[in-house]
Amino acid sequence: MATYEEGSLEAALQAGAEAEEEEVDDDDEGVQEHLKDAVEGTLRLKRMLSQDDEAPEFEELGGKKKKAKIVSERSAEDEAKITQLLTQWALLQDRVTRHVLEGMTGEEMTAMIASGYAPDHFNQWKSPPELVHTHVALTREKVGPGSGAVDTIVAFRARWKLGPETEPVLRKLSHKDLRYVVNRFNGSEFALEELVAQAATAEHEESTATGALPDAPGCAMMGRFGRLELIDPLADCAVFGDADLSFAVKLAKHRTALGHVGRVIATTFETLECLRERYSEIDDTIKTLEDHFAEVFHEVDCTRIAVNENFKGPEGKFGCVYYNFPHAGAVKGFFDGHPCVNWRHENLMRLFFRALRSFMKPGGLVKVSSSKQAVGIRYYYICDGALQSEFQHIETVPFQEWHLSKYNRSYGDKRDAYRRPEKGEGYNVQRAEFDMLYCFKYEPSGNAPGPVKIRMPPKFGVLAACTDGPFKSLVGEGKKALATQLYKRFVTEISGEHVG
Repeated sequence: MATYEEGSLEAALQAGAEAEEEEVDDDDEGVQEHLKDAVEGTLRLKRMLSQDDEAPEFEELGGKKKKAKIVSERSAEDEAKITQLLTQWALLQDRVTRHVLEGMTGEEMTAMIASGYAPDHFNQWKSPPELVHTHVALTREKVGPGSGAVDTIVAFRARWKLGPETEPVLRKLSHKDLRYVVNRFNGSEFALEELVAQAATAEHEESTATGALPDAPGCAMMGRFGRLELIDPLADCAVFGDADLSFAVKLAKHRTALGHVGRVIATTFETLECLRERYSEIDDTIKTLEDHFAEVFHEVDCTRIAVNENFKGPEGKFGCVYYNFPHAGAVKGFFDGHPCVNWRHENLMRLFFRALRSFMKPGGLVKVSSSKQAVGIRYYYICDGALQSEFQHIETVPFQEWHLSKYNRSYGDKRDAYRRPEKGEGYNVQRAEFDMLYCFKYEPSGNAPGPVKIRMPPKFGVLAACTDGPFKSLVGEGKKALATQLYKRFVTEISGEHVG
């Protein structure tokens, strides 16, 4: 996974974030002290935009831009690498490509220089900055188990960087023994061979669901638990971003059938009035949820639950959280992978997992579904965002194999008012066999993980210098007006207001 090295722009921003903790921040929105870590990233992202010295002044920023507290300069060595690459590519004046390179670490730029990579200036579909951005993302995704199906053993080996010689040893273990090893191995206290020997003599837990079929093949049995959604019956669970609440209904019925007593909290990002315009059945759906003792909350931003009145109380109680096919919202004229808008998708995942930390039970599960070919919410953003906040990747399940996969999908935007995927209107360039369910387990170390590393948004000047997407045919005041409109939208989104 990518890191932020000392001397880089991101390192400077992180240092600024730590320095700001010593001051009284007038933007803390009254969040309780023990929940400040859950919302710090969103407030810092808003400050980044408010400190843009190239941007116009907006009322959303208090009528004026705040004095910058962060020195956002890269080291001379990194700046030289950026200049070298831009010169080699004949893009020295391209501010969008420079913005992409500023988001890389020094090691990544060194590797790119050594590889001889250069963007295709004559590509018919993507501009040079978008090609560079995609290349960087694909390079980062080479580290890790991959975007496709990953079983318990592959995820376990990837986490602890175990060699290929451990694969046959783990594959031979029974359900009881494999669960024993996976739950107790920490990379230092016991060698893998010692734990395997201990597991063989350990007694299995007869009174729990995880103790069922102790002699069955280990990997298959542990995978079956995830696919059948056999979660903690006593713990609360929450669903985020469920536009028409159809998945929440599926989950509530599932938990009722299993006799679970934990709460089901179903949320939408939109207002109830907006939902009624898009989904004629929404009131009946809400009644069904309430009949199954679920709670329904609207206007919930999953990155800002610490400042939401409805979430005062359930700290440390969530045993499972679901977020199906997250998306930061389309920007007309741009593909999701364009660097001028893609930072929103990456930060959505980083801030989502950080927001959950204060509300999860240790050992609680988080399940995020997405296409393995997505260019908006890339699988790397999900996995890296989870790892930053101490959520360990435990498995990736093909979405169609999941017991809760058969629900009424929706677009989650204004298109739902006149067409729906389940009525024959499929998603563009999305195939069901590519959909995956990425599963994570919350394993807090007891030490604060530090400020969440967020992706730097483009400055106003970068947007105004863009020459593709919706800016392709614009010049002068028209271009400036669109840049102003987008910049204002980004500030609004970061403030937790829905756009589109």
